[in-house]
Amino acid sequence: MKFALFSLMMNIPNAVTGETLTSQQKFQNVLKQATLAEKLGYEAYGVGERHGAPFLSSSPPLVLTAIAANTSKIRLLTTVTVLSVLDPVRVAEDYATLDHLSGGRFEMIIGKGNDPRHYPLFGISEEEQWESLAERYALLKQLWNEENVSWQGRYRSPLNQVTTQPRPFQKSIPVWHGSASSPLSTELAAKYGEPIFSSNGFHPQAKYKALIDNYRERWAYYGRDPKDAVVGAGGGGLYLANTNEEAIKRYRPYYDAFHNTASAQHNQSPFKDLEDNIQNGPTLVGSADRVIEKILNYHEAYGHQVLSISVDGLTEAEQLEQVERFAADVMPVLRREIPSTVWDNKPLTLQPVAH
Repeated sequence: MKFALFSLMMNIPNAVTGETLTSQQKFQNVLKQATLAEKLGYEAYGVGERHGAPFLSSSPPLVLTAIAANTSKIRLLTTVTVLSVLDPVRVAEDYATLDHLSGGRFEMIIGKGNDPRHYPLFGISEEEQWESLAERYALLKQLWNEENVSWQGRYRSPLNQVTTQPRPFQKSIPVWHGSASSPLSTELAAKYGEPIFSSNGFHPQAKYKALIDNYRERWAYYGRDPKDAVVGAGGGGLYLANTNEEAIKRYRPYYDAFHNTASAQHNQSPFKDLEDNIQNGPTLVGSADRVIEKILNYHEAYGHQVLSISVDGLTEAEQLEQVERFAADVMPVLRREIPSTVWDNKPLTLQPVAH
């Protein structure tokens, strides 16, 4: 198995200390996370896109470019790019630039997003989200793969003989399809023959497994070998300690604070409390042995090769502790138990800019 650390750059008062970081402190916190992840051997770091409080991640390409300048090997992901509301021309330009500045370490995860506040900001309705995503993605692929593109559609003005600049550094920028709620996302991924990344954050295993199974079924429908279908999955929160009881006690205030936010409530998680989520949901809280056992159980259901985790909301000291614990006590076992061919071809290694 391969591993990604990610952040949605959620900036709420710390549930234990009451401290709230300034925006500048939160940006620096994310840069520290990414450089630490590279040092500890995580394969990727991701920044999700949101457009409203308490998230500061409205511009992932800028944040990931800063991370690229401070790292040399780790892959850079968008978790996710809300392509349903963005101009594909601008997306093509911004992320091709990031692809160059990172030496080909960039991979995009696209989706319609799970925060409805972005639709009125960018002038489409929630009912249009899937049609918009499909149209914009088709245009993005065309802009990256072809020159002198002429195009006409519903969600932006026509193009006539357009070649976006710069051209991507990689021959083909890898794209994953974020999957959380609808088979329309898995259909799009299967149609293009591209991997999916299950959010796996708010609901029981069965809901996400049904989408992943649908993806593999549609993959086969398009004439592809189901064994070639690649799946990544998120985790619903992480907290490791020496005992299960200690982990639950320390994580509970963070869990409660996050699940009281409007963004979390929008996802309508069915779990009544932390214990219910640990027992029946995706949250990874407990001893290293318990967390490993749970991830193996989820892998049996999903067959995923990549796992992403987040330590958003914790104090900086706890973030360091959790990222280090996971790297030392969990990752080696899962790498041994779960083969993964993802990211075996290493991108160009750049030397970070000296400061």
